[in-house]
Amino acid sequence: MARCFLLVMDSFGVGHAPDAAAFGDEGANTYANIRKGCSSGNADIPGVRSGTLKLPFLQKLGLKQAALLAAGKSPRALPGLKGQWGCAATISTGKDTISGHWEMAGLPVEFDWGYFTQLENSFPPALIKELIKTASLPGILGNCHASGTGIISALGEKHISSGKPIFYTSSDSVFQIAAHEEHFGLDKLYALCEIARTLLDPYNIGRVIARPFVGETAADFKRTANRRDYAVPPTGKTLLDRVIENGGAVHAVGKISDIFAHQGVTHTIKASGHEALMAATATAAQNANDGDLIFTNFVDFDMLFGHQRDLPGYANALEEFDLLLQDFANQLQADDMVVITADHGNDPSWQGFDHTREQVPVLVFGPQIIVKEYGAHPSFSVIADTISQHLSLR
Repeated sequence: MARCFLLVMDSFGVGHAPDAAAFGDEGANTYANIRKGCSSGNADIPGVRSGTLKLPFLQKLGLKQAALLAAGKSPRALPGLKGQWGCAATISTGKDTISGHWEMAGLPVEFDWGYFTQLENSFPPALIKELIKTASLPGILGNCHASGTGIISALGEKHISSGKPIFYTSSDSVFQIAAHEEHFGLDKLYALCEIARTLLDPYNIGRVIARPFVGETAADFKRTANRRDYAVPPTGKTLLDRVIENGGAVHAVGKISDIFAHQGVTHTIKASGHEALMAATATAAQNANDGDLIFTNFVDFDMLFGHQRDLPGYANALEEFDLLLQDFANQLQADDMVVITADHGNDPSWQGFDHTREQVPVLVFGPQIIVKEYGAHPSFSVIADTISQHLSLR
């Protein structure tokens, strides 16, 4: 028996997917374009960071080789590499968080989620009317596609003075509600999201997301770690369910439990920020037994840097993660396996502020993992297969 760690670098794609053109994402490459944006040039230029991108531990795990595989090339296995390196494309119909995570857990989303495609007046009037009535709201603000930080800056002060929550969406299957933790109330925001979740089920919307923030003016508004996702439950059995059926436990760190609607989760561990998330993963490891899965999402890559099109910030976060990962690797037990991957892309050099349709890296390592090429695969489901084999799941 053994243990497995599945670490998701949320949004860290390594090259556009074969069907990226259908999503308007041909040419997107989160990893490559961050590398290009890290130069020795003027750091004051937007989107440029002074100094090359340094990821020594991820490179030792074969990140460069994985990116070459995603580009259709045949990389050499250079001396000093450890573990296995590869990439995977997605067969799910969307490029969203739920689809990516469910697919890597062996449940591709091969149906179409519902979407709110209108950039302005995005939500059906009947839905808004019912939400206002059921939740006893004075009205709403927003009702559009928007960046989370941008819409809080634009409407936060009006929200505080009016008591009207801010509703917005994106190209993903999401309904997001931003509200002030103190002036509106965190419990009131969560209750509103639960109402919205029920009313949105007929629209087949993947997630309702509570986006609490603090501050008193547009200059100091800041989103907090009390985000909560209200997702639809998985439509079938996932890797998480199989781990539990096999007698193991699933330690869900960060937003993993929310993504799976708490299905197939035995331990929920909340943390915010990459350092805290890695520390929580290490703590889970101390409590985990043979046959357990520790599943962590490192959301800041996506939430703070990808969606905000902050290339320098993304680069800095990658380097910080590389150091955290190296320290974590020193704590592994003999039979442990670690799988590092992503759920989609979010190229910070790309137009707009939405996810990008990309292939993801699959880097597999551990004290007893043999060194070899993992290969390029057509579906994220290969990750569930690899973990199933390691944990001897029936």
